[in-house]
Amino acid sequence: MTGQLAPNLGGTSTSPAADDPNQYLADTHCRADGPDTKDPGCDALECPATATGGEEGTPVIWKESPKAITNPGWTDWIPVSGPTCLYDPEPENVLANIAARILTDFRQLPINPGTLEAQPFPHTLKGGPTNFYTTAAEQAFDLTILGQTVHLTATPANHSYSFGDGTTLGPTPATGYPIPETEWLSNQTRTSHIYTNTGNYPATLTTNFTGTYSVNNGPPLPINGTLDITTPAKTIHVWKTEKALVADTCQENPNSWGCPGTNND
Repeated sequence: MTGQLAPNLGGTSTSPAADDPNQYLADTHCRADGPDTKDPGCDALECPATATGGEEGTPVIWKESPKAITNPGWTDWIPVSGPTCLYDPEPENVLANIAARILTDFRQLPINPGTLEAQPFPHTLKGGPTNFYTTAAEQAFDLTILGQTVHLTATPANHSYSFGDGTTLGPTPATGYPIPETEWLSNQTRTSHIYTNTGNYPATLTTNFTGTYSVNNGPPLPINGTLDITTPAKTIHVWKTEKALVADTCQENPNSWGCPGTNND
């Protein structure tokens, strides 16, 4: 066995990782710069069994070449990482076995969808732009799959905003952003929404996550599939505006007309 080729994991995802132009090989002969040059780190690398009675690992060097090259001469390609250990009773199958299940593992991770934020909140005004944004962020996980150490990264790619009044925005890569209070209800951002009727509206956000994974510190490989996570609903109370002359501010008189909690009907 001269090494093991990572399977082609291309797909229909629009993630940049899914369009990875390279293919990868774990060279079990640890050739660093050609067919006769062995990386000295492989001789010094110990790969003890990870479990009692388990098999020792195999030192490997990771290499890459463009997918456009069919059957590349792997011995001539410069390594991209390693040496590192590869564990499996049948090392030639480990990457294919992990690739076959990685999407299922990805979709079972406790990925935090972030929160949907609104400005102003919880009350906003009819006819004024309410600014929405998300706190969804990239997250990393370290797993053990089939005895291998797998580092997985989940990245928010697109967001679908549902404003609760039947209107939506997205999918869009726009995460939105917080704005100063002085700009609330006057500054319309890319993720703002204007409510045209009063009422209480359950707003939600669905984030589409893409993922990559690396096996035993190998190169990042794309996950052929995505994960959609929706936040709990956040109720937006939309009010209308009325004008009246008052003698006191709400700080001076909490029961004054228009103050929170006061019935002015």
